[in-house]
Amino acid sequence: MIQSSPFGALDVPRRSFADHALACAGDGDRAALIDGTSGRTLSFAELERSVRSVAAALAERGLKKGEVFAICLPNLPEYGIALLAALSLGAIVAPVNPLLAPGELVHQLADAGARYLLTLPRLLEPARETLRECGLNAIVVLGEAEGATPWAELLAHEATAAATAIDPDIDVALLPCSSGTTGLPKGVMLTHRNLVANAQQFMRWPLDMAQGTVAIGAPPMFHSFGVSLYFGALLPRGVTVITLQRFELELFLRLIERHRAGYAAIVQPIARALAEDALVERYDLSSLRRITSGSAPLGEALSLALERRLGVQVFESYGMTELCGASHAQRPGDPKSSVGVALAGIEWQAVDPDTGRALNVREQGEIRVRGPNVMKGYLNRPQDSSLEAPGWLRTGDLGYADEQGRLYITGRLKELIKVSGYQVAPEELEALLRLHPEVCEACVVGRPDGAGGEAPVAYVVRKGPVEAQTLAALVAARVAPYKRLAAVFFVDALPRSHTGKVLRSALAARKKDRPEP
Repeated sequence: MIQSSPFGALDVPRRSFADHALACAGDGDRAALIDGTSGRTLSFAELERSVRSVAAALAERGLKKGEVFAICLPNLPEYGIALLAALSLGAIVAPVNPLLAPGELVHQLADAGARYLLTLPRLLEPARETLRECGLNAIVVLGEAEGATPWAELLAHEATAAATAIDPDIDVALLPCSSGTTGLPKGVMLTHRNLVANAQQFMRWPLDMAQGTVAIGAPPMFHSFGVSLYFGALLPRGVTVITLQRFELELFLRLIERHRAGYAAIVQPIARALAEDALVERYDLSSLRRITSGSAPLGEALSLALERRLGVQVFESYGMTELCGASHAQRPGDPKSSVGVALAGIEWQAVDPDTGRALNVREQGEIRVRGPNVMKGYLNRPQDSSLEAPGWLRTGDLGYADEQGRLYITGRLKELIKVSGYQVAPEELEALLRLHPEVCEACVVGRPDGAGGEAPVAYVVRKGPVEAQTLAALVAARVAPYKRLAAVFFVDALPRSHTGKVLRSALAARKKDRPEP
């Protein structure tokens, strides 16, 4: 059964993502981007002028349409300038996680076919030798480094680059990597139309952000969600965006208080800190009206705790890199156990993962999504089966629809635990573990059982004293025998990716754990 968006169809403007992002350049001296660490401010007028200067300088240095320009930076105002300058020339931007090791960096640059790199001197030095393998035409740094072009030279350029013809439907704009948590990272090809569409979808999401609103964001700019949110949905609305080079709770709170921020985009670990850390009480956060969270689910209890403590509305979104960041989002009144409804212009359905048969309401299956924000494909992987005709993306997530068309995510297809011929969704057991008042977080993974199958084991972060047997009994009383936990391990924290997702593979790979006595 195909579910449609309650926000209706979407008419995607035919323009480049850079033109879309700079739609509020006429706002003049109002702040567009604020570097939260230093306080540096870039006005809307300065942003447009800087984009044009850098674009002309890059064109003079040989950057052409279709070439790949890699950006390896934390969240900084310069990230936005470089992104939009390269896109305006028809170049493809490859966002790179600045936490990557030198070998990982070189692998991504080589896979993307990057010819230009923008980074920081401190990030360049450890990778300098390995970067020689990439055949880069030029390296640009914020500051100075031997053999690299200073960013200041690009900003000082006074000419204007010739206009570049861009076909939004075909031309690739962004080349982020998939998370790589279930396999090797893959380059995701997102066109200008994909990005503009997702930006329009965000803008149709009823978040009530008017021109002049101040927003603070934690999602990284090297992720498609960050690009769509900051440069696609917020800046074109005339919203001021505070950037964070790295997250520090006290700085985050101080910036909300100082700038009277009305909106915050966060991820799950930050939500938990805001809901539980005593430091929050020292700051005036009364300006905050709405918080959105993506990447990893908050869960109903954490979402409600955050709303009660801060007196704000909290909305979750659902998506993935292959969808430019988001396809679903909660509305006021949607159950916190759901991830809301499809954004404008999106259709979705749950299907039988083996046969592809469309399922009815409340029937669990793999989630497929179709819409203008679905990626063009994976770079150099034309045979990948994630895209199916006509236009469906297989997400690999398990879930179902309710009678109002809301999506409930129940697990990950590749994370199902195979127990004695049965399939067990770890999220089901995790939800039961979180029912105990002394459980903060829980993650269930499969371990080989010695008979060719798997057994579910749990990793738990405790709030207070509780025994492993108590938690195992809590689960056993509520599930079929084959779903019972074989072991419970207590840990100080769950391993997470840069976007806040729990790294199940890291827990599944642990060999020396022994059940608690």
